[in-house]
Amino acid sequence: MSVTVTEGDDAATGPSVAAAPETFRRAVETLTAAPVRREVRVEPLRPPQRLAPYSYAVSAEIIDADGKDLATGRLVLLHDPDGHEAWDGVLRLVAYASADLDEDMGVDPMLPVVGWSWLTDALEEREAPYRAAGGTVTQTTSTRFGDVHGPRTSVSIELRASWTADTSDLTSHLLAFADLLCTAAGLPPEGVTALPRG
Repeated sequence: MSVTVTEGDDAATGPSVAAAPETFRRAVETLTAAPVRREVRVEPLRPPQRLAPYSYAVSAEIIDADGKDLATGRLVLLHDPDGHEAWDGVLRLVAYASADLDEDMGVDPMLPVVGWSWLTDALEEREAPYRAAGGTVTQTTSTRFGDVHGPRTSVSIELRASWTADTSDLTSHLLAFADLLCTAAGLPPEGVTALPRG
């Protein structure tokens, strides 16, 4: 599945994508044309304003066979042709991912470390060249009381991260982000069928 940027698309702040620098146009083209697995739904999203001269964003969802959202995320591309000292480059990717997890994982004090490794491992496995990565992982355990529907205890994880891409071909970066969401959603690796429990 892929999304397409049209000639008149105004997803970039300021000038349209078509009028943007070649580096940014190439990055958007590869970001939107990356083939993702069937459980992943990728759609263009209005990017945040004023973070960079040029920006583009997509949303991503992991959908199960019943149409239920298992994980959601956003990936924002920022481009500053003059470079940015904090980025150590001209292309910065900003990611947000959120998923509900099994209750058993909520008591694991290593969950934030594991959650961060889902991102870094995915980038390395997809051979996505990057540097200057940073972010936070938050685990939340909620317990319901009284007349509130849903499981008594639920666990969720949120990851906020950014990294600098060392190439304008962002195919591997989007695929790595999709892998992160699939892992958080509990899906097996692509091409592997999970055995039913019991």
